Amino acid sequence: MSSTETFIAIIGLALITLATRAFFLFSERELVLPDWINRGLRYAPLAALTAVLTPEIVMSQGQLIDTWQDARLFAVAAASAYFFWRRGILGTIVTGMAVLLPLKLLLGW
Repeated sequence: MSSTETFIAIIGLALITLATRAFFLFSERELVLPDWINRGLRYAPLAALTAVLTPEIVMSQGQLIDTWQDARLFAVAAASAYFFWRRGILGTIVTGMAVLLPLKLLLGW
């Protein structure tokens, strides 16, 4: 690509981004979403988090892990148990890391 084509592509992408992000600001009246969309949007952050974390937990270098001696599995189990017990996010993170780090550093998993 030449410099001119790169510049045109960047400007075009910026304009498309601006138009899609500002689309809801152009309307003179408030856009009301149907109830079923509002209910579905409540689960969007959880779905996105699951989509990002699950491959990191069950895969290593693009392959499914084939051993139970993986520190991530024990860290996830401990963090999940803590979350269902206390329902606290900070404690969940601390518990998961408290299990993950010793297994990684001391046992080399």
